[in-house]
Parts: sequence; C-alpha cells; structure tokens
Amino acid sequence: MMNRLDRSIGALVDSYRFHGLVNHSGGDNLPSQAAIQDILSGLNELLFPGFREYSSLGHDTLQLLTAERVHHLARELIEEVEKSVGFSVRKGTFSCGNRSCHAVAELVVENFFEEAPAIRSALAMDMDAAFRGDPAAKSAEEVILSYPGFEAIVTHRLAHFFWSRDVPLIPRMMSELCHSRTGIDIHPGATIGDAFFIDHGTGVVIGETTVIGKNVKLYQGVTLGALSVRKEQADRKRHPTIEDDVTIYSGATILGGETVIGRGSIIGGNVWITESVPPDTTVYVSPGDQVVQTRH
Repeated sequence: MMNRLDRSIGALVDSYRFHGLVNHSGGDNLPSQAAIQDILSGLNELLFPGFREYSSLGHDTLQLLTAERVHHLARELIEEVEKSVGFSVRKGTFSCGNRSCHAVAELVVENFFEEAPAIRSALAMDMDAAFRGDPAAKSAEEVILSYPGFEAIVTHRLAHFFWSRDVPLIPRMMSELCHSRTGIDIHPGATIGDAFFIDHGTGVVIGETTVIGKNVKLYQGVTLGALSVRKEQADRKRHPTIEDDVTIYSGATILGGETVIGRGSIIGGNVWITESVPPDTTVYVSPGDQVVQTRH
C-alpha cells in the first residue's frame, strides 16, 4: 500500500509542477479566505455595534470598544490588502510606484476607515428601505439581524469600496462568501444607489457593470446580466442600468449593457427583457405569454 501512496504523492507533485495552481510556492502568499471571513464579521460588528455581541454593550464602553476594533481590523486588513496588491504587482497589472506595497495597503485601509461613516449612512437608508418596503418587517433590528437581502447589501457596500480602489481578489472573496450564505450574487463592481432593497433574495444575480439608481426594489430570482459572455467584452458595459424608483418582481431577467429600465417603472415576474423600457412603464407577461408594456 505504501508503494502505491508514494506513487500517488509523486504524481501529485508532478501535477503541481505541470499545471501550477499552487498558492505562490516559494513566494508571497495570497489573501486568506478565513481571514477575509473574520474581517467581514468584524466589520459587521463595527458597523452595527451590539447586534453581534454575546453580552450587552454599554454606552460608556462604546468608544473604547470601537477603537479596539478599528485598530485590530486595520492590522488585519493591511496584511490581506498587501497580499492582494503584491499579487497584482506579480501579475504586472499594478505598480506600487516608489512606495512599498505595505505603504499602499496602509493608505487603502486608512481611506476605508475614513469612508466607514458614509458607508454606515448608506446602510441606514438601505435598512429603512427594507423596513418600509416589507410589510412583514416588524422592526429595524429584525432587518439587521435576519434579512439575507440586507446582509448582501452590507457586504456589497464594503466590497465595492475595495473594488473601486483596484484592490484585487478581496472584493470577490467578500461577495462570494456572502453569496454562499445568502444565495444572492452581487458582483462588487456593480454601482448601487441609496435605499436599495432586496426582498427574499434567493437567486438574485447582479453583474459587474450593472448600474442601479436610488429607491430600487428587487425580488427573488431577478437576474441583471449580460447578453454575451465573450471574454473580449470584459472591459465594456455588459449589464443593464436600472434608474431610480424601479421595482422588479421575482424571476425577471434583464440583459445587456445598453438596456435601461426607465425611472419609476415596474417589471413584472418572469419577464425577459433585452431592450430599454421607457420611464413610468409597467411590463408584464399576459395570460397568452405575450410581453405587454403599459404607461402608468
């Protein structure tokens, strides 16, 4: 048996040499998935103090606890961002200039914590949209503690910050960790306006170049996707634009970078759309399976 195991070991090592796919053996490591998960949890605790605690949080300890969390999270984030930036440097897609990659990581993380109050303000509007938009929501606390759509939006607003600063790997790791928990797949590159609400949420897909305005509501199973998945279109706008005050019901599919859903429109369930829709329009599938557009 040992001879067979030894042969298997040798074959595996040969495959490492032939195919690669080794996490930079002999070089700098890549970001840790476990570390990113811990950072996400810590950022949630920072954004919503008291909601993730095992014991009650006193007002007199809030400033001390916040300082401890910020310093701890900053150290963790700098380490992981430095790994990510180093990855881009090795790939030839990023340069730290005349600074060290550690200094670049420090600057990104400092900028993040400066932006944290604004991120929290945006999330307060998202929470309010969920509370107002769902008759089943009994309190803001219920939304924060138990709504998967709100969890996905929290993660997206964090991941989008790092995406907008050209930090590789980490934003996608954040979004996919959330995807595995909630069933909601939001690419960190998507641009999403204030007061965004995803109701139920399972199966929602929002592509990289999607632009979503303010006061937009999505239901489960909505896809905001691309008409083509060809690699040469990677740098183009491939996903739709959803203007302000739009509601999109369950199972609707909206595709294409030139597709615009006009302000105030309502998209009914299971509609397939590849062309723009004027403002204040209702689109639905009739009993005869015809797609109907009406102005309201």
